[in-house]
Amino acid sequence: MRLALALAREAAGAGEAPIGAVVYETGTGRVLGEGRNRREADRDPSAHAEHIAVLAACREIGDWRLNHCSLAVTLEPCPMCAGLIVNARVGRVVFGASDPKAGAVRSLYRLLEDDRLNHRCEVVAGVMGGEAGDLLTSFFRSLRGAPGRGK
Repeated sequence: MRLALALAREAAGAGEAPIGAVVYETGTGRVLGEGRNRREADRDPSAHAEHIAVLAACREIGDWRLNHCSLAVTLEPCPMCAGLIVNARVGRVVFGASDPKAGAVRSLYRLLEDDRLNHRCEVVAGVMGGEAGDLLTSFFRSLRGAPGRGK
């Protein structure tokens, strides 16, 4: 989670929502992919930290199945990213701050543990959540008077 928080800080420094994600092998801790939000830079609504990290991990191992991996992300994944996590068969998701407006892991939905889907994964919530939440709060507070953002 510390690496995910460092990536979130990088995102904030680039004017992006401060969210970072890391995919690593569950047993060894070897990092397979990392990402930070890039929606503004890439002008891409799918350029979420988790999405970037999962795709990088799949490229690294040469497979779309990440059963043996964990994803650490600073903010609870949204429905799009939760769907990707299920489809990539990620074994475990560790997240920091909850997202009451878009969280699809615990807050609004429980997609990663839904018995109706073809894959479920272990969920660990709230890891370094205070630090991740503070980073998000301060970032968005600083944007509140900035012209041209939040369209």
